[in-house]
Amino acid sequence: MSSLLNFSIESKSETAARTEVKTRGFKIVVDEPAELGGTNLAPNPVEYILAGYAGCINVVAHLTAKELNIDPKNLHISIDGDINPARLFGTSHEERAGYQHINVRVKTDAPLNDELKQRWLAEIENRCPVNDNLRNATPVHFSLN
Repeated sequence: MSSLLNFSIESKSETAARTEVKTRGFKIVVDEPAELGGTNLAPNPVEYILAGYAGCINVVAHLTAKELNIDPKNLHISIDGDINPARLFGTSHEERAGYQHINVRVKTDAPLNDELKQRWLAEIENRCPVNDNLRNATPVHFSLN
């Protein structure tokens, strides 16, 4: 028996900017803001990346906090990043299409000394699967039909 966990989605294009995604019985809508050609009915793909990242950090933060005897009181995670849309729109290929950088800010009311803060953050960074995917190249295989 494999110890790997498999996650999957199925999606259907609703419009040129809106996609309906299904996973484990859930329906997720992906859309673009009006200024990017969408109808602003839902977050866009790069916002979902940040949302997924925050969700993963939350899970790992609580898991590792328990191991380190930390009570993560009032945990808040804020994430932002910048994207140059030039490659997306085909006007330039000088910069990458994805995030140029991502800033993660974790806040808690837990009383922590500097050593414990650094240890906790290191554990979160090391064990968060989404962090791993964002920091390391993952083989992706495309096919058509």
